[in-house]
Parts: sequence; structure tokens; C-alpha cells
Amino acid sequence: MFKHLPLLWANLGRKKLRTGLTLASIVVAFLLFGLMQTLRVALTGSPEMAGVDRLITIHKVAIINPIPLAYLSRVRALPGVKYATSQAWFGGIYQEDKNQLAALAVDVPSFFLVYNDYTLPPDQKKAFEQDRTAMIVGSAVAERFKWKIGDTVPIRSNIWTKKDGSNVWPMKIAGIYTATTGDNQSIYFHQEYLDESRTIGKNTFHMIIERLEDRNRSAEIARNIDALFANSSTETKTATESAFIQGFANQMGNIGALITGVAAAVFFTMLLVTANTMGQSIRERLNEIGVMKTLGYSNFIVSSLVIGEALLVTTLGAAIGLGLAALTSLGMAKGLAQFFPVLGMPATTYAVGAVLVVVLGGLAAAQPSMQAARLKIVDALRKV
Repeated sequence: MFKHLPLLWANLGRKKLRTGLTLASIVVAFLLFGLMQTLRVALTGSPEMAGVDRLITIHKVAIINPIPLAYLSRVRALPGVKYATSQAWFGGIYQEDKNQLAALAVDVPSFFLVYNDYTLPPDQKKAFEQDRTAMIVGSAVAERFKWKIGDTVPIRSNIWTKKDGSNVWPMKIAGIYTATTGDNQSIYFHQEYLDESRTIGKNTFHMIIERLEDRNRSAEIARNIDALFANSSTETKTATESAFIQGFANQMGNIGALITGVAAAVFFTMLLVTANTMGQSIRERLNEIGVMKTLGYSNFIVSSLVIGEALLVTTLGAAIGLGLAALTSLGMAKGLAQFFPVLGMPATTYAVGAVLVVVLGGLAAAQPSMQAARLKIVDALRKV
């Protein structure tokens, strides 16, 4: 097939306008596919990147409802729970309302035990643990605002108010972390610092995150945690971290079904355009196909050349489309970093794209290739 590549390329160049329009439709289809995969990651928070051995416990009614601090020690005592930590929403804003941040007050001693995929130099970790007014920030946040270790930054809350009527908590940057989960846009600080000055909600938080000894027991342990607080004034709901992230995203609708539906419509349109182009191209070259068969080309080789032509134009369009999608996603990641901490085209998009190239290219060439294979030399040369 490779020795016939110049022939395939020459065939595509016969009708440059038609080939160009077909190629453009394929490029647009794969560009939209890449951008939709990027959107899926942004809206779902990439559940596949969540900790496989972590559970999240929230109030049974809603995540915004508080959980008593006493619950944390009871969860830690359950068999199968290796470590547990707490988190409270803060609603961080830096300088202007448009600079919204994912700021969370945490139980610092247990934070790194649960989130072992967050890395921080030992000296920065020690400084964070010893200073109750300190915070650690994600590498993406630090780069975005040009923050440095040692800077004191005023972080405003849109949830809590201090006793003096202010809603600004000055925090010193003790460290800049990186996370393999992709969460490099968050801010973490001491729960004690929040509790000592907020007017309401002291000794409460919004989530308990558990790291398990055996991830295969996650369903059992989740039931045990919720049973521990059943029939109490504050009942809980526990799920795996990936299920929690996915459920949070599903509040906006079934993102996966929506993206699948749009992608199917886009690729079906592309398939019709490509199949029409290939069919018309073969009809225009019936005489040439007859000559090729006269020279000894078998039906298999002739049909393979037709399929190869469809795969060539589909592969070229897919490569351009996915390349443009990757570049666009990089720009989106920078421009929308404050709204989507995890944003980027996943690597699996390329693998799925390769499968789509083979499937769609083969379908587009199916009928024209069969027509070329069945064509009799006498019929092909009748008008010569």
C-alpha cells in the first residue's frame, strides 16, 4: 500500500476544491471532538484522576450543610479507615470578584496523610504546619498571580464574616504544592485560623475525606460510615472520590451523554460528506479502474486503493483537527484557569481519534470500494 501512496495522493489532488472541502469537514469534526473532550474534563473534574483509595463524606441533605467536628474522630476509629481529614469551604476571592479561588480550610496534621499525591518540599511543609496563618497554594495559582513563598496575601471570603465585620483573612504563603491529580489551582489553610475569628459555624466543616487501607472495601466502609450517623440530626452520605466528582458534575446534566450525542451528529455528517466525495470520485474514474484491471491489478488491490484513499484524507483531517484542538485547549486552560482547575485535552482523545479514523474512513469507502471491485473490464472500457 505504501508504494501506491503517490497514486493515492495524486487522486486526491484531481479535484482540489472538492478534496479541500471534504478535508475541511473532517478537520472541523475532529476539532469539535477534541474540544468536547476538553470540555468533559473541565466539567467533570476528570474523575479518572481522583484518588482510587479515597472516600468523601458530606451532609446527606447538601454539601453546603455543616458537619460537626466530633464526627472526624468517630470516622477515624472505624475499621478500614487508614486516615481521615476534614475540609471546609471558604469561597476565596483575591482582590477582584473575577479572581475566584478554590480555598479550603483543612485539618493540617492529617491533610498530607490523606492526600499523599500532593507534593511539597519538607521545609515548606514544616513551615505550613507550624504557622496557623499560613497557607499552601497550587503551582498554577502561584504562577497566575506571581505569588512567591513568604508573601502575605489577603484572601476574601464570600461565605464567612469575621467578628470585626471584615471578610478578609491575610495568609502567608508557606509553600507551593503540585498534585498528580491535576488540582494545582487550590488554596489550603488552617481550620483553626478560620474558626478563631468567624462569627458562625465554629468547629464544623463540609467534608470528611477518608483514605482506606483496602480500596476494594470502599463500598462496605462507605455504608459503615453512613450507618454510624444514621438517625442523627446530621446524617451523612459517603461515596468514592471519583463518584463524588462525577455526581457534582452531573448536577449540570449528563455531560457524557450530551457530548456523545453531539459527537455522533458531527461524525455522521462528516461520514456523509466523505462517502459522497469517494463515491463521486470513483464514478469519475471508472475507465482508469478498467485499465488498472487490464494491467493485472486484482479486485482486492483496486478496492484496497479506494479504502486507502479514504483513510488518507480522514487521517490527514484528523491529525489537523486534533492538533488544533490541543492548541486551543492550552489557550483555554490559561484563560479559564480560575473557573476550571483541571482543563486540557486528555491523552485518550488521540487513541479514540485513531479508532474513529479507521472506522469512519472504512465506512466512507465501503460502497465505492465494492463498486470498484465488482466493476467488469468490459463495462469500464465501454466508453473509451
